[in-house]
Amino acid sequence: MSARIYKIAIFPGSFDPFTIGHESIVIRALNIFDKVIIGIGHNTTKTAYFPLERRIEWIGKVFDHMKDQVEVKSFRGLTVDFCKSENARYILRGLRTASDFEYERAIAQTNKAMYPEVETVFMLTLPQHTYVNSSVIREIIRQGGDASRFLPKDYKIQVE
Repeated sequence: MSARIYKIAIFPGSFDPFTIGHESIVIRALNIFDKVIIGIGHNTTKTAYFPLERRIEWIGKVFDHMKDQVEVKSFRGLTVDFCKSENARYILRGLRTASDFEYERAIAQTNKAMYPEVETVFMLTLPQHTYVNSSVIREIIRQGGDASRFLPKDYKIQVE
């Protein structure tokens, strides 16, 4: 009898903040993968609005009841290197629009060239989440607006 092979997917992003669209992708991906690791990457082209430690804490609370299936970790460097370190053979990405696909396809093909064992799996955002965008949500929060309808239930963001 052979050992069971676990399907581990990395869901990389800055998640600044983590939205209901992100949450939906993770929950739906658990029908395909045994484990999803939400990898909060350091993006050299972006300045984070929320501190990394807070994002890890907030996202961890969203999936607190699913600790065996969902982990939240941070990483620096290339996503493919993070995949290797976590023994993950899949990269999970959500697609909202056709322009998302063009952008994500280029990254997926580059990742495949660098790490041939990795597969990128695209999931379409649910129609009701298509317009939910971290940049827009961040601006609502920055301006003192109520962004709670765009964030996971009980996701409490404290603006400092």
